[in-house]
Amino acid sequence: MELLGVTTLALVISVTCLIFIFLWTKGQKAVRLPPGPTPLPVIGNILQLNLKDVPASLSKLAEQYGPVYTLYLGPRCTVVLHGYDAVKEALINQGDEFHGRGRFPIIDNAQKGYGLIFSHGERWKLMRRFSLMTLRNFGMGKRSLEERVQEEARGLLQELRNTEGQPFDPTFALSCAPCNVICSVLFNERFQYNDEKFLTLMDLLDENFKQVNSRWCQIYNLWPVLMKYLPGKHKEFSKKIYDVKNFILEKVKEHQETLDPDNPRDYIDCFLTKMEQEKYKPESEFNLENLAACGSNLFTAGTETTSITLRFGLLLLMKYPEVEAKVHEEIDRVIGRNRSPSMKDKMKLPYTEAFLHEIQRYITLFPSNLPHAVTQDTKFRQYVIPKGTTVLPLLSSVLLDCQEFPNPEKFDPGHFLDENGCFKKTDYFVPFSLGKCKVFYLNHINPLM
Repeated sequence: MELLGVTTLALVISVTCLIFIFLWTKGQKAVRLPPGPTPLPVIGNILQLNLKDVPASLSKLAEQYGPVYTLYLGPRCTVVLHGYDAVKEALINQGDEFHGRGRFPIIDNAQKGYGLIFSHGERWKLMRRFSLMTLRNFGMGKRSLEERVQEEARGLLQELRNTEGQPFDPTFALSCAPCNVICSVLFNERFQYNDEKFLTLMDLLDENFKQVNSRWCQIYNLWPVLMKYLPGKHKEFSKKIYDVKNFILEKVKEHQETLDPDNPRDYIDCFLTKMEQEKYKPESEFNLENLAACGSNLFTAGTETTSITLRFGLLLLMKYPEVEAKVHEEIDRVIGRNRSPSMKDKMKLPYTEAFLHEIQRYITLFPSNLPHAVTQDTKFRQYVIPKGTTVLPLLSSVLLDCQEFPNPEKFDPGHFLDENGCFKKTDYFVPFSLGKCKVFYLNHINPLM
């Protein structure tokens, strides 16, 4: 009887797999999806990926199936875009069809579709437009974003001086500085690095960044329906997201008590003023949920990206002393040591700007874009991608393009310099995204850019 039971189970599993493969093959032909490896039931193509180096696995699959191919991450159908031409064609040439936000269950569960990064449709457009206008045009009252960055740079410099030349780990200070810039933009408040509230916020942001990249959260994103009911560290992530939200809402409450619509001090004041203007619109997107989520997104977009770039920058300067010497000489010659650098100096610092760009190209901070989704049944090249399908643009395939960047695995600021030593722009520089999202994050959140 035991042998009969095992045989029956094996037959059931085999038949199920065959039916799944048959339906998958039929579905591929029906909608003309791009080619790709045959998935297994439930787990999809997970076994064909090296989870320790997913970008390399995705590039290897592109060699076999082409620059546009279909992959199943768990049960979810995903179209992968590899290389500049495919990414540009989707996100620029057909941007309106590819601008939907792909599912990110661990975040969706906590933020419910509010905010800047993980919102959709009209809400995303409104929040993006408002934030762009506020950060770029308004200037935050009497102080510009540039002045706030300069103030924080002086604070960071003092923290480094306090070490008195002794060995130390700069990780904490380099995380505090960009976080404080975001605090200044949101709350019009700069914290001392030992402030208890500030340390609490720093700890929450650091843990959230680690958790969202953890194995537990990756598993949750693949099988959210199952993982939602199982214990694990993914439960801690949701709680910490709410803790960041509550931290921001406490600041919002303080602002509501002292708000002067004619003299806004920061992002929160601007948002509250907009809420007051639209308080009689029942469908208005300007509410506390969106405010808290936007604040959380600004921290996410600005803090960890900048601190990681700074940390790698220091490591690379130590590893390549000849690069450090050139950067040092150029800064001393153009700026000197008696004033703060400003945006007007950028044109006179081509090597330094090339160095900063090369850091983010070389480290490929985000190997892939945040998942996109097509907003309608979309004809892309010779394929048809069904509405709602997740699309994954592989940014590392652009940043490491050997035609645009000779010897892409080598760190070389010369990748961004022309034959005359002038800074050379390139469309292949996509450290965060391409298209509308690039404009927002690169120019207005990341102080280095």
